[in-house]
Amino acid sequence: MSAVSTHEESGHGTAHLSRNLGLWAIVALGLGYMTPTVIFDTFGIVSDETNGVVPSAYVLALVAMTFTAISYGRMTRIFPSAGSAYTYTSNTMSPKLGFLIGWSSLLDYLLLPLVNALIIRSYMEAFFPDVPPWIWVSVYVVAITAMCLFSMSNTSRVNGLLVVFEVVLIAVFIVLAWRALAKGDGNGTIFSTQPAWHADVSLGHVITGATLVCFSFIGFDAITMYTEEAKDPSTVPKAIVLALLIGGAIFFVAAWFTQSLFPTIEDFSADSLENSALPEIAFLVGGTLFKILLTSAAFAATAASSLASHASVSRLLYVMGRNGTGLIGKTFGAVHPTFRTPANAVLFVGIVSLGAIPFNLDFVAALINFGALMAFSFVNLTVVAHFAVKRKEIGTPMAIFRNVVLPLIGVAFTIVLWWNLSRESFNYGVIWFLIGVLVLLWITRLFRRSMNINMGDGH
Repeated sequence: MSAVSTHEESGHGTAHLSRNLGLWAIVALGLGYMTPTVIFDTFGIVSDETNGVVPSAYVLALVAMTFTAISYGRMTRIFPSAGSAYTYTSNTMSPKLGFLIGWSSLLDYLLLPLVNALIIRSYMEAFFPDVPPWIWVSVYVVAITAMCLFSMSNTSRVNGLLVVFEVVLIAVFIVLAWRALAKGDGNGTIFSTQPAWHADVSLGHVITGATLVCFSFIGFDAITMYTEEAKDPSTVPKAIVLALLIGGAIFFVAAWFTQSLFPTIEDFSADSLENSALPEIAFLVGGTLFKILLTSAAFAATAASSLASHASVSRLLYVMGRNGTGLIGKTFGAVHPTFRTPANAVLFVGIVSLGAIPFNLDFVAALINFGALMAFSFVNLTVVAHFAVKRKEIGTPMAIFRNVVLPLIGVAFTIVLWWNLSRESFNYGVIWFLIGVLVLLWITRLFRRSMNINMGDGH
């Protein structure tokens, strides 16, 4: 298929998303979404919850996410279309149920760019307290929106540069931590088993920590949103696994050295335990200069996450709009004929992101995670629905293991996360889901009207 093609079957125009993303560009978008520097931001909180075994929490979280990543990889091979859980559920179960899953996911994906804008606002307010916050939010959101609007290839390049910058700074931290450990600081050695397990730790501590850090891995699933812009759609499943494993390795290694250097949290300030520990960790490891550099890396990580999350949610809006009817469907389902991006969806996400002006981080954070868990659960279930129920590929023990056991293990891990979801996230998520039910009743005229499934690219 050519890099630029036309769409003859879409009801919303002829322009198509441009296929210009290679394997590593997609992997970088996933890593950008995951924000590797978050390990330092949340270290104080997670170390407190785990009694000092943060690396073990990341390992358990990685294992839990791997089962879901396998399901994402399998389903994107069957349905090489943007839309992720929405697309898979619509095609394997029901378009109406798919709409509800897509609607639930929208709450998370739509708010993540807003969260990043809030974080940038907090950074800039700390440096320039006399400047009105709305100026920083406006400038930042306009810049991110413009980049996502004009070119997906340029967006991926900038995202890639930001990801490389933050990973380099994490590598510098590891070198500085290694030198400090060699001098006898912290545990005095990187080869101690203390960061993984010790006498004061129970499995419950590790599970609690894993539920906290699991959400750091959210981003590998967003890779599926770029399926219609991949040069070769068959590389997307590989990109999902690579992003998850590379991100998991970065989290684990950084957590190991941080935990080795700071076996307890006694020396951390109250602010580091309640908010971000990154500035204090950076200062203790490398002084003022490194504090500035690692904070800059955190800024870059947030910008990379903004680009990746803004681009991915606009693709979800585009696919849902492409399958819809009326003015809303035509608006979101349109692709700009020159930029080859879902321009209206990109602009809408930018408008929502301006909510970072009046809202605060605590309130917005309470609204997210419900939709991601909904998506994770149903992607695993779609594997069962497609392979075990529809195709009836359960004739051998290996087929049963692949098509039933593995995805249900993924569901089981997701249930653990559901159980530990904050009350605010659950309540707000249910309210959003019920609003989606009302919208579904309206657009289907009380289920009397069918819903379309347009796979794009002629699928």
